[in-house]
Amino acid sequence: MNNPSDFDNLSRIVARVMAAEETTLGGPKQPFIFRARGRLLIDSEPAFEELSSAVKPLGLMPVLREENGRVEVLLIKDVTSQSSGRGRTNLMLFILTLASVIFTAAIGAVPSSAIPCETSTAFAAQWKVFVLELQWGLTHLGAGLPFALSFLAVLGSHELGHYFAGRKNKTAVTLPFFIPLPLISPFGTLGAVISLREPPRNRNVLTEIGIAGPLTGFLVAIPLLLIGLLLSKVQALPTVLGPCESFSLEGNSILYILAKLAVFGRMLPAPAHFDIPPVLFYLRSFFTGFPFPMQGVDVFIHPIASGAWAGLMVTGLNLIPAGQLDGGHLFYAIFGKRAGRLLPWIIAALVVLGLFWPGWFLIVILIFLFGRAHAEPLDTVTPLSSRHRVLAVLGLILFFLIFTPIPLQIFGG
Repeated sequence: MNNPSDFDNLSRIVARVMAAEETTLGGPKQPFIFRARGRLLIDSEPAFEELSSAVKPLGLMPVLREENGRVEVLLIKDVTSQSSGRGRTNLMLFILTLASVIFTAAIGAVPSSAIPCETSTAFAAQWKVFVLELQWGLTHLGAGLPFALSFLAVLGSHELGHYFAGRKNKTAVTLPFFIPLPLISPFGTLGAVISLREPPRNRNVLTEIGIAGPLTGFLVAIPLLLIGLLLSKVQALPTVLGPCESFSLEGNSILYILAKLAVFGRMLPAPAHFDIPPVLFYLRSFFTGFPFPMQGVDVFIHPIASGAWAGLMVTGLNLIPAGQLDGGHLFYAIFGKRAGRLLPWIIAALVVLGLFWPGWFLIVILIFLFGRAHAEPLDTVTPLSSRHRVLAVLGLILFFLIFTPIPLQIFGG
């Protein structure tokens, strides 16, 4: 589109919704086909819908911005991906992920009595132990089912929440892509992702898509967590570990602490005695994981509760208010471009936590490399409605409830 008739046609389309003060036809090196600046004649949301319907047959899509007190309409090439697929790849990846999570959980359930103790650090000795663990896991896959089904129920409902929210808002999205990663990942998967095949229309749509996943996963996780805790036992923590003995304990979020308090009627883990006031002890333990009450008691959770806990922990990671994460979507919906100013503080906080749990350094690297830019809607002029502001704030509150500063501690070897 680079001739006068194109210019006149697009000018007439834009004139339906805007009193244009300046119009420009884009060139080969410009990111737009047509640009107009001026004052909207109708509200921004119906203006965007009208423009979208008018230019879609031309292979274009509108972008609404506000610059220096004037509204800017950009008409750009339609960037919507046309490849939707038939879901075969998604189904195959889900089956592989299910198998990977079951197998990884089965290996995690290997009893110490099933594997001979091997104190040698020689490669041959360690390889023998590894092979025996693999063999036990393959022959006892049923041991991994409770965790796998609970965890994937939370993870799957999270992603389907995003998917159906996208469909409800007529935003093209893919089905979930699950990522199997046996043995390397402690859960047997790197999670799942849904790809937006087009930018969301406005901040209200971005909020609905961003909150739908965490909220759906949360609603599925809570009953699973409580059922699993009812099946769990409170036991004394070991005071002495042999040369081949080890155990791991999951970290605490505010929600997890409250769930244990509701089921067991006490704060867990509980030390045999406090060396400092209890409030300070639990704050120190919550944020640093130390000192751990090796002479106290804690809940040794059932695999169903463990799967729900893992799902909530992953949900908490997704709600970190940065970039392309769900929390980043919600934060951008509330603050717009100002949301980017928070990123250095988020990175700094995660680096500090990394001093106590090194896994945060990997999260920082992933955010820095892939997640710094926010998902900017096509229409940034339409304001966030009161209802959607409440939803966005609800998502950030959920983040504070389920965020786990020290996700996992491993004792012994």
